[in-house]
Amino acid sequence: MKNLSPYLKMRVLGAIEFAQGKTLEQRIRGVAEMTFVDEEGHPRQFTWRTISTWYYRYKNHGVTGVQNQTRKDKGTTRKVSPEQLLEAIQQVLPLFRNKKFNKSSIYRTCIEKGILRAEEIAPTTFYRFIREYELLKSDDFKNKRRLAFAMQYANQLWQADTMYGPFVSDGSIPIQTKLIAFIDDASRVVCHGEFFFQETIDTMIKALKTALYKRGTPQQLYVDNGSVYTCKEITMICARLGCILRHAPLRDGAAKGKIERFFRTVRDQFLSRQRDLSSLETLNRQFISWLEDEYNAQKHSAIGMRPIDRFGMDLSRIRFLPPNQANDELFFVEENRTVKKDNTFSLKNIRYEAPRDLRGKTIQVRFDRHKLSRVVIFYKNQPMGDATPLDLIANGLFPRKEYRS
Repeated sequence: MKNLSPYLKMRVLGAIEFAQGKTLEQRIRGVAEMTFVDEEGHPRQFTWRTISTWYYRYKNHGVTGVQNQTRKDKGTTRKVSPEQLLEAIQQVLPLFRNKKFNKSSIYRTCIEKGILRAEEIAPTTFYRFIREYELLKSDDFKNKRRLAFAMQYANQLWQADTMYGPFVSDGSIPIQTKLIAFIDDASRVVCHGEFFFQETIDTMIKALKTALYKRGTPQQLYVDNGSVYTCKEITMICARLGCILRHAPLRDGAAKGKIERFFRTVRDQFLSRQRDLSSLETLNRQFISWLEDEYNAQKHSAIGMRPIDRFGMDLSRIRFLPPNQANDELFFVEENRTVKKDNTFSLKNIRYEAPRDLRGKTIQVRFDRHKLSRVVIFYKNQPMGDATPLDLIANGLFPRKEYRS
């Protein structure tokens, strides 16, 4: 029912005028009982509420009111995850010290300090999360039995997480940044870290892509249960790389102790100094310099040597990912499409020709979500080649060859 064409919607609205019934609602309910056929020959039936919505949008905005529009917040996190909420609570609890506090005062402090935004989470949702996940009962984990562990070789396991960063000017309004970072379990090398204005699927993919190109491919990636770490895009990227995606238990920040310890070092050694916060690019430039020249290049107390040297001991075992066109496809979005009888399919309102005879087949289409410079076709997990935009004029000028599979 998604991505219906405006043409089909207008046919449904046109049927209202000829439907039986004395009132508008009766005519709309009559149309709701009809069956319409879309451009691909599939039967469609719509509820009277859906038809009513299209009708009033058409009355108020004309044809543009029934056209498909991309959500403004597409690709962004629309809800605060329990892990983000726990981190926010842990940031404000020290402010109360011996003072009495309740859920209402904690919520108000999170909003006043800019750690949370009122439009991200309502008070009732805040209270419900605390009750359902017992976010204020941290004693549960004090008695939890833990075993210290470390991987034997570099790139056997990466830990990843997100940390709230400093406020940085974006034009005229300061916005709190978020640091996405990856640390190698065995060597303690921070594979990559970068500040962003938002924690979205796009920023997560960008950070992960940079980390993979810099330090190679991990065998396992250990993350929490936040929305960007459980999205289908990250799951698909790990599957293509042969990397096992593992998730930490809910509310168990100590399970990712190494990345959490790194974040504490960032606060104590990097953010505690006077930094230029005039732009995001300036902040990241300072952070990368500190990360590579100081953190990765100084002796780490846990391993007794520099992280970068410990990482270098396992270079022969590391599977690097050279940046090239083939590897860039690993980070493409994948969607299914059914090829029509003329061997074409539609993607983002553009018609493409399949590279081979795939008429009637369901194919997997991989593409960059921001630019359609390449559209790669797979069928039954086998690469078929690149699709090309349909050129009707060129097809009319040249004789067509028979497709051969």
